Amino acid sequence: MPWSTPTLREVRGLVRDSIRASLPGADANVPNSVLRVLSDNQGALCHLTLQYIDWLALQLLPDTAETEWLDRHGQIWLVNADGSTGRKMATLAHGKASFTATINGSVIPAGTQLQSGVNMPPESESRNNVVAFEALADITTSSSGSVEGDIRALDPGSFGNLPPGSSLSMVTPIPGVNQIATVVALTGGTDTETDEQLRARILRRIQQPPMGGAAYDYEAWALAVPGVTRAWASPNEMGLGTVTVRFLMDDLRADDDGWPQEEDIIAVADYLDQKRPVAVKDCYVVAPIKQFLDIMIADLVPDTEEVRAEIEQSLRDMLLVEAAPGQRIFAAWVNYAIMSAPSVVSFKLVTDDDYVMPSPGHMAVLSTIDYQESDA
Repeated sequence: MPWSTPTLREVRGLVRDSIRASLPGADANVPNSVLRVLSDNQGALCHLTLQYIDWLALQLLPDTAETEWLDRHGQIWLVNADGSTGRKMATLAHGKASFTATINGSVIPAGTQLQSGVNMPPESESRNNVVAFEALADITTSSSGSVEGDIRALDPGSFGNLPPGSSLSMVTPIPGVNQIATVVALTGGTDTETDEQLRARILRRIQQPPMGGAAYDYEAWALAVPGVTRAWASPNEMGLGTVTVRFLMDDLRADDDGWPQEEDIIAVADYLDQKRPVAVKDCYVVAPIKQFLDIMIADLVPDTEEVRAEIEQSLRDMLLVEAAPGQRIFAAWVNYAIMSAPSVVSFKLVTDDDYVMPSPGHMAVLSTIDYQESDA
């Protein structure tokens, strides 16, 4: 039988019975008696102790531990790509910005601060998410055109990743330099690893201990790189003695279905080169190839925008769990995902064939969902 903490009433009853058994003639059940008051107080203290032990038992294993204790498990089991242990912390966005000047040879000193959120209407939400940046080195401008300089965010997190063309404003104006700079590229900012992501890595480390270069070792090494959330390793795919590693960054590259950029691939490849056995002939780090899924649904009941949004989210959740490079997406999985949407009563899946990946490198991505009205 699984352990469960006795209720306060049960504990008080046990204490009263214990007093009656140990003190002949004493009865702790008499209302308003001294023994009744003392036994009930003792029972309450025992109940609090049992509750604490029950809570503590949950913290001793990583699958049920809360944040503080989960961090402790992580610091024991995990080493990250940057040498830290435990939870992957948020990283700083970095990149380049373009500056223009009215006076040739003006210098923007290293450490010059800029901030995002300029030229935004007062009601814009972006004004509430102003991000500060700094120049990493002196930047000498030219009146004949713009010049690019290296900058980075001052606060870690994905909010520092701004799209090209975004405007940045200098906090302190510099004579001879336009106060507004333009983002050329700002990437690399990642958020702190969530509890569930950390828990999954700890359990993977316990269930799949390092084996000096097994396929799941490569996956664990890739997952140790900031921003990487899913990884797959395929031995001998490119030839005998080779390993092919594919990975996704679901949070950092959410606007591109989690697909990594070239700089992400380089970062993972560099770390794998440090960790992989020297006997491995070649290690290929590549992004999966997108295989778009077009799904057609007929006779949806009820057919509303809210229900369609629920279906799309349910399908994305299914692919997050089931999709992998080369993994066939079964029609049964699609049916179940649609039916799992909270408000769906009935529907007919028109495209009821399995989705087969053309190669081991292709991976399913939701494209479009078309809805057909009933003929009746």
